[in-house]
Amino acid sequence: MGSDLDSSTSSDDPIHESPNSTSIDQSLDAIEDQLASIALTQPNGVAADDESSEQEVFKDTPNGLPLDEDSNQQESKGGEIGEEGFGNSVPEPSSVEFEVVEEVRESSSSGVFAWRRTNSELEVERQESPSSSGYAGERGSSSSTSVSEIEEVGEDQICEVGKDDSVDGGSDWVPGKRHLDEDDASVSWRKRKKHFFILSNSGKPIYSRYGDEHKLAGFSATLQAIISFVENGGDRVKLIRAGKHQVIFLVKGPIYLVCISCTEEPYESLRGQLELVYGQMIVILTKSVNRCFEKNSKFDMTPLLGGTDVVFSSLIHSFSWNPATFLHAYTCLPLAYATRQAAGAILQDVADSGVLFAILMCKHKVISLVGAQKASLHPDDMLLLSNFVMSSESFRTSESFSPICLPRYNPMAFLYAYVHYLDVDTYLMLLTTSSDAFFHLKDCRIRIEMVLLKSNVLSEVQKSMLDGGMRVEDLPVDPSPRSGYSSAHLGQPRLATDSPERFREAFVGIGGPAGLWNFIYRSIYLDQYVSSEFSSPISSSRQQKRLYRAYQKLYASMHEEGVGPHKTQFRRDENYVLLCWVTQDFELYAAFDPLADKALAIKTCNRVCQWVKDVENEIFLLGASPFSW
Repeated sequence: MGSDLDSSTSSDDPIHESPNSTSIDQSLDAIEDQLASIALTQPNGVAADDESSEQEVFKDTPNGLPLDEDSNQQESKGGEIGEEGFGNSVPEPSSVEFEVVEEVRESSSSGVFAWRRTNSELEVERQESPSSSGYAGERGSSSSTSVSEIEEVGEDQICEVGKDDSVDGGSDWVPGKRHLDEDDASVSWRKRKKHFFILSNSGKPIYSRYGDEHKLAGFSATLQAIISFVENGGDRVKLIRAGKHQVIFLVKGPIYLVCISCTEEPYESLRGQLELVYGQMIVILTKSVNRCFEKNSKFDMTPLLGGTDVVFSSLIHSFSWNPATFLHAYTCLPLAYATRQAAGAILQDVADSGVLFAILMCKHKVISLVGAQKASLHPDDMLLLSNFVMSSESFRTSESFSPICLPRYNPMAFLYAYVHYLDVDTYLMLLTTSSDAFFHLKDCRIRIEMVLLKSNVLSEVQKSMLDGGMRVEDLPVDPSPRSGYSSAHLGQPRLATDSPERFREAFVGIGGPAGLWNFIYRSIYLDQYVSSEFSSPISSSRQQKRLYRAYQKLYASMHEEGVGPHKTQFRRDENYVLLCWVTQDFELYAAFDPLADKALAIKTCNRVCQWVKDVENEIFLLGASPFSW
């Protein structure tokens, strides 16, 4: 066992009991009341949704070669995915189980064992039920509300259909801090499915997604006590499982970040979200804030983040809809190649005049990006920077010049960003190292805006926003070069819907060919991705959120350390057929109708890859320096 692998100790297993297990049990018992809202067991008699799911794995194909439905395919025994622990039955917990995941050190004794896949997110899947988010249900409530009436809303809370709250509440989401009257004793606070906390190493609350931080001081102290107790034993706590809840810990020097979730997202995804929340804090303050804690361990950081609740809430909301948060790639607005080149040319002129980065964006999508020589911008930095700009109303009302930090570029120092909205959705960001460059950057912006207007770039941007992106219904019947589709363009007329060519293949359900509902294509070399528009079977925000989390789980299983990466994966359950294909050049994630034929799904994925290649000049930013990390 290498020293860099994770391990877990369980207080219920005397065979693998570590020297500190008794004291850990005592500590956990002492805080049981504080964690009562998250220490819950699953009700008896609730069947898991994924019990009947079909999980298969293809034989790995050579990188870059098309998937072949006629090739020899290997399926894991018992319908397993092919990873250790995937598909294995997981016994229902008969009591509350706390699992502290700790780091294995060089000097670790044989009293600890490795944290395995059987204890990961697929275990949570097997505990899934139609009322998976209901605390009352988990407590065995005798409420008369039927299971079918319980739905998930945008605020991660239980509601009943037909009440005041809408099921599709995600579309009505408004950024900002809410429910300030709540604390850890509030029933409504405990009903939240996903909490995020930032606190200091002295236990002082810095940020909470829900409730007033000052009212949660006692709860923050409890979280700090857990972290400190484990650290005093020479280990680091990473994860606690309590029923269907996961408590994820991330320690960044004097800053502690905690996520408490029953959304059944993989551990890797939740930890990545904590990393992004920490990165957003660094964007605002830089990592130099650690020096304040070195001088005063009881330093109160809350005033430094005053007014930024909307920034954090917007980022956390993006965890439910933005693939960039787990793909670590950015997406571009679909534009004609000549239009994007015109925008890139003027940005390049500005970059040559002393600008470090020049970025033109429309909402969260990149129009063009140029960096100074040898300067590279990480996709995560672009995500955090665009979230900071879009969630701050002050940037929309006037031109702004603000200090910002890019965590992946230099977490210890500020850059200076000139931000100006060219229209309601399109904005320009010019980044420099000079704090006196405001007037120079303003002159650059005037030049850029004149060129964009003369070349009709802004009008083309608005047209692209109205037209949308790739649609599965527009997937060419035969995108091979011999059929004339090698020069296809987005927005061009396809075959008429009543053409016999459109019905040459079997259609399953509603959507694209072979029941294709949605896909995400990620270019590994470019660190860019493109996703199709949602088709009619997944039109509601609740359905889109469920698909997004299915993609999260698929991504995590494909990239799991110590087991993956895998080349191909095929999953079937009651909601979707999910197919993933990973090569050295790209990753493809596709969702089909649950009744889709396997061979047709493979054929359709090959066609999607060819389609993306045919229109790559319009959907990707080509010619820029690759952002490889």
